[in-house]
Amino acid sequence: MKPSAPAAAIAARKRQAEQKLAQIQKAIGQLRRERGRLTVRSIAERAGVSATFCYENSDARSLVKSAIADSRSRHDQAAADEHERIEATWRERALNAEAELSRAQKEILTQRQHIGELMGQIRDCGQMVSGESVQVLVTEKSTLQRRVQQLTQEHRKLQERLEGARSNLRFADKRIADLEAQILEHDR
Repeated sequence: MKPSAPAAAIAARKRQAEQKLAQIQKAIGQLRRERGRLTVRSIAERAGVSATFCYENSDARSLVKSAIADSRSRHDQAAADEHERIEATWRERALNAEAELSRAQKEILTQRQHIGELMGQIRDCGQMVSGESVQVLVTEKSTLQRRVQQLTQEHRKLQERLEGARSNLRFADKRIADLEAQILEHDR
């Protein structure tokens, strides 16, 4: 017994819809591997089906929606991971610069106190010593003054490095805020 014409047409349409669904699944897999952008249009073009089919067929619509949602969540996670990585490096640099500045300031303070003590000793000795001893003390004084200048220059350099690190951190914060705004706009 030969199937009726409407039943055969329905079966053919069903096979055709199943083939299109298989093509859509294959296209989604290819776009994911290629890291292509998952949209209804791009999936439909890759699968060789119409975008209308993707919207009207409930199975196709659910396949496309879940693929797009999965892609967005992976994209959001990747962006968040990248943001966290950049933030961590800038934070580490700023902390290192702050620690180095604190260490340098403590060292400078210690050196200044030591210089002050030595200068006081020089004044005290200058009143009690002979001409040769005065010359030795003058030489030591000039050596200490050079050391003070060196420490002052080191302090200045560290201050400049700290300013640079703070500037970089401000730039990174601004860039991160811009990227977050772009992500929020993109998600809408």
